Amino acid sequence: MNRTLTLSGVALIILALAPQIFPFLQFTLTIAIAKGFAALGVALLLRAGLISLGHAMYYAIGAYAAAFMAQKLGITDFAVIMIAATVISAFFGLVFGLFLVRYRAIFFAMLNLAVSMVIYSLASKLYGITGGTDGLRVAVPTIFGMELSKDAFDGVLYYVSIVLVVALGYLIHRYLKSPLGNALSAVHSNEVRLEYLGVSAWSSLLTAYTISAALAGVGGAIAALSIGHVLPEYAFWTESGHLVLTAVLGGIAGIAGPFLGSVFLELIHTIAVGFAAEAWNMIVGVALLVVIFFLPRGLFGLFERLSGQKATDGEPKL
Repeated sequence: MNRTLTLSGVALIILALAPQIFPFLQFTLTIAIAKGFAALGVALLLRAGLISLGHAMYYAIGAYAAAFMAQKLGITDFAVIMIAATVISAFFGLVFGLFLVRYRAIFFAMLNLAVSMVIYSLASKLYGITGGTDGLRVAVPTIFGMELSKDAFDGVLYYVSIVLVVALGYLIHRYLKSPLGNALSAVHSNEVRLEYLGVSAWSSLLTAYTISAALAGVGGAIAALSIGHVLPEYAFWTESGHLVLTAVLGGIAGIAGPFLGSVFLELIHTIAVGFAAEAWNMIVGVALLVVIFFLPRGLFGLFERLSGQKATDGEPKL
């Protein structure tokens, strides 16, 4: 446990100092953290054996909620925007989840994909509300009434994002250690036995699905405020596939896994595009193959080895 906390602390310190040493990485790492939150939501469902091929819709809902409040409602406070975007995403997750969590396997995956494409289509067509394919501009919000320049706000947003990683990561860790969180693995391994024990699989999955939507909404709001613009492509199916890849690549056995996967992918992509623009796809592909072949538990598996952790029998494997 001590080695785990030490490694986690070192990782957070590196994350905090990286923009000070390499300023150009701040934007990349902010987006990586944003997508890491959404990937963490996907990882929660993967623990129950459910693959969501449409989870980018909640990422988009969080982003559009932030943009809509800033542009249409005139709400400029950073904290209000973040909280409202999270709550709105969780609400949509609850509403859609009432129907979606009744299904399993490919049916769950494809229904999520179908709903997400409906959201994508609405975002593309409802020009008067969403700006259509032009999207919505997101103005720089205020912080406790203070107006900051874009550069100053981006710095604050980055470090607030790191704080959210620690705070929300701890809350999700406690949730997964609770009986409700442990029920996710039970749904995956033997749902019938879980029902015989008097635990509702539907209720357990609905809770997890709502939480996962909220996490994706947090990521979407961070991305919207960092980029300053929201587009319908946030909800496109390729983004959902990217989130699933990120979760699996990072590893679903620990909270840090999706964030490790997201940072890894964003850094590899940035470096590859910068130094070999014509071959960046191949470079990213090779990097993914190396992780898949040599780290079957994802990047979190490497973290486990360094910290001396051992997977328990009940932990989900990749």
